[in-house]
Amino acid sequence: MFYTKPNYSKIESWKEGIDCCSWDGVSCDNVTGHVIALNLSCSFLYGTFPSNSTLFFLKNLQSLNLALNDFRHSKIPSEISQFTRLKHLDVSYSQFSGQVPREIAHLPKLVSLNLSNFDLILETTTFKNLVHNLSEVREIVLEGVNMTSVNPRFFMNLSSSLTTLHLWESALRGNFPNNIFRFSNLKIFSLGGEVTIDLPSSNWSSPLQQLYLLDMDCGRRLPESIGDLKSLRSLGLGCNLEGTIPASIGNLGQLTILFLYSNYLSGQIPSSLANLTQLTFLYLSYNQFSGPIPASIGNLRQLTRLYLFYNNLSGQIPSSLANLTQLSFLDLSDNQFSGPIPASIGNLGQLTILDLSSNNLSGQIPSSLANLTQLITLELFNNQFSGPIPASIGNLRQLTRLDLFYNNLSGQIPSSLANLTQLTSLHLSSNQFSGSIPFHAIRFSKLSELGLSYNLLNGTLPPWIFTLPLLENLNLNHNQFQGQINQFRQNSLTHLDLSNNKLQGSIPNSIANLVNLSYLDLSSNHFSDLVEPDMFLALQNLETIFLSDNNLSLRMNVNANFTLPKLTDVSFSSCNLSEFPNFIRHSNGLQSLVLSKNSIHGNIPQWICEKDDLQILDLSHNNLIGKIPNCLLKSLSVLNLQANYFGGNVPFGFPEGCGLRNLNLHGNQIDGLLPRSLVNCSMLEVLDVGNNSIEDTFPHWLESLPELQVLVLRSNKFHGFVQSTKESPSFPKLRVLDLSSNDFRGPLPVRYIENFKAMMDPHGEDGSPEYMTAPTNSYQYSLVVTWKGFDYELQGILTIFSSIHLSNNKFAGEIPDVIGKLSSLKGLNLSHNNLTGHIPPSLGNLTNLEWLDLSSNELAGKIPDELVSLTQLSLLNLSNNHLVGRIPQGSQFNTFGNGSYEGNLGLCGIPLSKSCDGIGTPPSSFQEKDELWRFGWRAVVLGYGCGVVFGLLMGYLVFRTGKPKWFVSLFDGRPSQSGRKMRKARRLFQRRS
Repeated sequence: MFYTKPNYSKIESWKEGIDCCSWDGVSCDNVTGHVIALNLSCSFLYGTFPSNSTLFFLKNLQSLNLALNDFRHSKIPSEISQFTRLKHLDVSYSQFSGQVPREIAHLPKLVSLNLSNFDLILETTTFKNLVHNLSEVREIVLEGVNMTSVNPRFFMNLSSSLTTLHLWESALRGNFPNNIFRFSNLKIFSLGGEVTIDLPSSNWSSPLQQLYLLDMDCGRRLPESIGDLKSLRSLGLGCNLEGTIPASIGNLGQLTILFLYSNYLSGQIPSSLANLTQLTFLYLSYNQFSGPIPASIGNLRQLTRLYLFYNNLSGQIPSSLANLTQLSFLDLSDNQFSGPIPASIGNLGQLTILDLSSNNLSGQIPSSLANLTQLITLELFNNQFSGPIPASIGNLRQLTRLDLFYNNLSGQIPSSLANLTQLTSLHLSSNQFSGSIPFHAIRFSKLSELGLSYNLLNGTLPPWIFTLPLLENLNLNHNQFQGQINQFRQNSLTHLDLSNNKLQGSIPNSIANLVNLSYLDLSSNHFSDLVEPDMFLALQNLETIFLSDNNLSLRMNVNANFTLPKLTDVSFSSCNLSEFPNFIRHSNGLQSLVLSKNSIHGNIPQWICEKDDLQILDLSHNNLIGKIPNCLLKSLSVLNLQANYFGGNVPFGFPEGCGLRNLNLHGNQIDGLLPRSLVNCSMLEVLDVGNNSIEDTFPHWLESLPELQVLVLRSNKFHGFVQSTKESPSFPKLRVLDLSSNDFRGPLPVRYIENFKAMMDPHGEDGSPEYMTAPTNSYQYSLVVTWKGFDYELQGILTIFSSIHLSNNKFAGEIPDVIGKLSSLKGLNLSHNNLTGHIPPSLGNLTNLEWLDLSSNELAGKIPDELVSLTQLSLLNLSNNHLVGRIPQGSQFNTFGNGSYEGNLGLCGIPLSKSCDGIGTPPSSFQEKDELWRFGWRAVVLGYGCGVVFGLLMGYLVFRTGKPKWFVSLFDGRPSQSGRKMRKARRLFQRRS
């Protein structure tokens, strides 16, 4: 027995006492009165299909349609063979399962058969009997039916009268014979899955009207002969085609749908497409088309949908698109289009979806978009649009989604956006908007996503933001908002990010009402108060909580026994903690724990070792003691314990398959040897054991780590020669090498330098500067750099940052010429060694160099004129050598003071008072302190283009002398000779997220 769901069903009209021939879905023979057709499709039937159903009493049935019901994985009854007069059988998508009964082949009069279900199995024997017995069949539809065992060649035995064959997702395998295209009556054919078919290069004899070959292979190229199918109305080919679209496709004058998605088609879009004047649907996405859109596309005046996204198309958007006045969907996203949006696009009055995102479009957003009053979605993100949002965009009152993020838009956010009362998603992040938020709460009752992050917005947060009834995702981070947060008057929020603003006061206790919250980031503000962990007790869906870098004090109740079961990421840096938070110890899914810059004391507790999913552990800048537990080595990808009081050896038990990417033990009291088991950490990118008491020789065995980019051994007791022990390339990805303040001796490591391939690429692997981060988290790696004897911690290591620091050792011999090949170097410090010989002119090739320190060596000869080409050089120290001759002039050399050259009695010329012709020269127009101010400010203003790293360090000195205060937002640490207990600097460059 089967039942009807509580929606309209045809059998609801089946009443006793009423002629059954008048029932909905029932048809009778006009002469005999016998039921000959039963159409129960879409009747909301559900339940099992019994084999003894009275349905089988209808012996004269010629048509049975049970499609689109729910028979709860019943089997198709074998009794169906009793319908010997049946011509049409449709049981598609009705949740039948199991094997197709072999009795179905006993229906010899079948003209159409539709068995489409995703849980049916059609075996070879049953299928062969079907083919043999169904001599009159015209239509076969087997979509989703599992035919794994059926050989595709059996289809060639079907009746030549076949007009329709649908085999999409039928699990066929092997090669499908392309003789199918020579069936003289075949009009509709679809195929897909693991099967392949070769498109014939000629002799398409079938009168095809619809052809779909999707998610499969159909040969390498689309043959020129495709143009012979003059009756074709729908063509869909997503089958790994390569090459170009043949011009002959323009011969398909009856075509209304052209669907060539997800191939490898390349070249330009052929202008012959303009001949397809009946076309309503054009889908060429996910290919490799290049060049411009042909202007002739404007001839396709019947077009309602145009999809060209995910290609390599370029040039400007043609104004001829304005001719496509029937267009409702236009998606040109993820290409390389440039120039402005043509104002004429405002003529497309039927447009409901417009997506131009992820291109190189520029100029202002045209006010003519306001004419698109039917628009529901407007996607312009990830372009280069500038200027304000036109106020007229408020006319788009049907708009539900507006995405303008990742552009260069500026000005204030127009108050006319308040007219967009249907909005569910508004994303304006990563622009340059300023001013306050102008909207009113009553206008956005449907809003679920609001993104205004990474702008210059200021003022207080309007109270209505926290009252929107459907708001789930709120991103206001990286702005200049100030004032207090109002109480939360809703509970729909799942994602809340207010980080990196100037918000102050207390965290409202109504945050406990946000029971659906999974992500909470309030870090880097000015919140102050004592925070009780109980505030978060009700947030049982919370996965991420970041409260770092405020003026908060978290009171950790050791007796607190509640837990947040879904918690995965915790960051409580600078939260005045003195002990480990007890409430996270039972969060078994913890993946990231950052408790840096607190006053936590004692040993690392055992429960941290029991977190099997923990990937990131940052306990840096605390007062932790004892030995580093071996148990931390089993699952972590980041372990940062710098600036504590750990002693003993580095743990020796790094396991095989170790997943560490960043090991930072800088600034502790660790001694002993560096363990060779570190070679098991094949993914290690950063190793920093600087400022400890490790006594060992150079760990040449680290050469085998293929991903190592940063190696810091500074200020330890390493000794001996630094030399490679193998012939194969060593340290190919190394970009930062700091061996300073040890007892290394012998010549500089020429063989290593020759293999520093990453330092020879000034643009990095992907050509754009990024920050080194943990692979599954936005956690940024840090690095201590030294300038004028002071240590500074950079919170963020750019992938284009390269430096070599070998100072304060006993290296001897000459500086090798090969250093001049390290074109990406930002800093080179070889000072306080025993180097001799001349300064190699090849250093002039280091055009990205920002600081060069060769002081306190035994260098002789002249300063090479080639160094004048170092136009980004911010600091030069050649003091205390035996250099002679005239100091080069020009470029950055005009900015360096006496201190750069002192202790070289043979040097002469500006800025020294000693003239090269024996006549005294006037003193420099600025003292060195003033020089630092003048150049430091210049470097900071010029930013990345002229000394990004060193410019900011120079700017720090400006801040220290009471000059520009804005630098405090970039650097808040104090310099320290020893480097111990340094306070972390704020991010130098904030990475957009």
